[in-house]
Amino acid sequence: MLTLLSRRSPAWAGLSWLLSLAFFWALGVLSFAQQLPPLFFTETWRQTGLERNVDNDVVSNANLELKLYGATSNEIQIAPTTPNNRQDPPNLWTGVCNGPVAATLRDRNNYVDLTGRAKIRWQTRSAGFHVVRPVVRLADGTWLVGDHADGDGTTENFIETEFSVSSVRWLKLDINTVTTVHADRSSRPEIGRWVEKPDLSKVDEIGFADLIPGSGHGWGGFVNVGRIDVYGSPVKR
Repeated sequence: MLTLLSRRSPAWAGLSWLLSLAFFWALGVLSFAQQLPPLFFTETWRQTGLERNVDNDVVSNANLELKLYGATSNEIQIAPTTPNNRQDPPNLWTGVCNGPVAATLRDRNNYVDLTGRAKIRWQTRSAGFHVVRPVVRLADGTWLVGDHADGDGTTENFIETEFSVSSVRWLKLDINTVTTVHADRSSRPEIGRWVEKPDLSKVDEIGFADLIPGSGHGWGGFVNVGRIDVYGSPVKR
């Protein structure tokens, strides 16, 4: 004969604890699986001839529009030259920009939710001390640049990397000059250099910044940015 466990017995307490643990473990697994976002967009760039200053003709994804920022951002170029003897991926190049610049992509129909497990994957190359940093424009118009940096100037090959957006720390960005600014000067001593918990649930534009002036042609100082993949959930405009 089976004996029912008393709710006051140690055996019942142990079973209850195990059942609770199993429930919360299953809930955690389900939540983890649900948070994996879809591919929001990919941009591979379009190269059709000689290197030239970029415009929206270099964007291969019809849903996206290219935005350029910085005093000399109109000198960001599409590379490489055709024919492509080096077999480099089509990319944006900052070598002749005589100042810091940023380039972003904006989906015409949607914001993107970059919370949770959202991530960015891109192909990059750099020379000198230049690095590629992520830039975002929030729905309220706030501009941020991240502490994540790709490129160390040691290779002539493009590298493909990805990073979780949640792991990035952000500084406010003056998009007109493409320079970082203090987050909060209202208190003494100055606090809030890093932007605490920015709302990334509705991001308007996503791209990259090169915060150092280029060195011109030749292997001096620049960044190249090839394919960009953004994983996040679309939010209707």
